[in-house]
Amino acid sequence: MTQSRSEASNDRLDSKTGSSNRRIPDWKAHLVFWTIAAIGFVLDLWTKSAVFTWLEQKPGNSVSIIDGFLRLVMTVNPGAAFGIIAGRVYLLVIVSIIALVIILIFFFLGGSKPILVHIALALFAAGICGNLYDRIFNDGLVRDFIDVVYWPGRHWPAFNVADSLLCIGIGLLMLSTFKSPKRT
Repeated sequence: MTQSRSEASNDRLDSKTGSSNRRIPDWKAHLVFWTIAAIGFVLDLWTKSAVFTWLEQKPGNSVSIIDGFLRLVMTVNPGAAFGIIAGRVYLLVIVSIIALVIILIFFFLGGSKPILVHIALALFAAGICGNLYDRIFNDGLVRDFIDVVYWPGRHWPAFNVADSLLCIGIGLLMLSTFKSPKRT
């Protein structure tokens, strides 16, 4: 397979940064991004449905997984993280759509990035889509079911797989900044 001179020059590595000069992600980046985003989105929706269906049959709509540390509970969040902006469904939907568009723009136009960045962006997209789906199709309420006790009598606000994907994405993005080559 032959490449034009401009394509070949775009594929060269920059000797100072060690990164490719390509302006769009290659097919491998697309495969990673779309696969992880789709699996994350489906996993979030499936776990919400499965856990809520199961917990509807349990007394108190909750089950202890690790006594004193981890429970599955049926709860809904009318707002964003920690319940902020509760009840403003349209605002939350608009902000979610804008965030998703920004992630897609960054993926498509951000140039060639390390695979860790593509994974992080895919996790962001999956998490946003999972909670956006709930906001649109669940009367503005996001289904949360993971309840972690971090101190006796104190617990973290309940969360779901989409929230976990968002947090993991942030961690990977932070990690990628430490692993990226230094620029002069």
